Amino acid sequence: MADPAETPADLPPCPAAQSADTGLLPPELRGWMLLLAATGAVEQRLRSVVKERLDVSHDEFLVLCLLAEQPREGLRMTRVAELLGRPKTRLTYQVACLQHAGLVTRKTVCGDKRGVEVALTEKARRLLREASDALSETVTQALAHVVGPEQRAALSELIPQAVARGEGEPGSEPQTEPEAGRSL
Repeated sequence: MADPAETPADLPPCPAAQSADTGLLPPELRGWMLLLAATGAVEQRLRSVVKERLDVSHDEFLVLCLLAEQPREGLRMTRVAELLGRPKTRLTYQVACLQHAGLVTRKTVCGDKRGVEVALTEKARRLLREASDALSETVTQALAHVVGPEQRAALSELIPQAVARGEGEPGSEPQTEPEAGRSL
């Protein structure tokens, strides 16, 4: 449960709970702004933990996270760039740094001399497993500082432990099924 002293009292209400005629922005845009704020808070807090635990940059960490969710054979570099919304040249540099650290492998795709596939090494898998509790806790703490109980309940479908900080707070129980018409 979040320490009330650590949780800002001026958190905005959940966009889905506001009526359509409140404020200038439609609920979808208010929800998007909340999501951007939450993402920024998580990124800011993760940067130091990622550097300390994995000794990589935040952008390199995103590559590792993406590859961690893929089959062991990895992904083509073009697909990684596409999924992360990064220019291929920047991704090439990041992957080179990760390869130098022994965290990824690169190989030419069979039958396509221009295609390059990147995959996690066992070292990277081990480091991610070892750091997972600290990374998860960092995300949970960051969200607790930006979103209130209603937002945590709404995010629980996307980020399973996001509501853990709000346990015991009124209206913060995880919902098993999303309410009809509810959106961030």
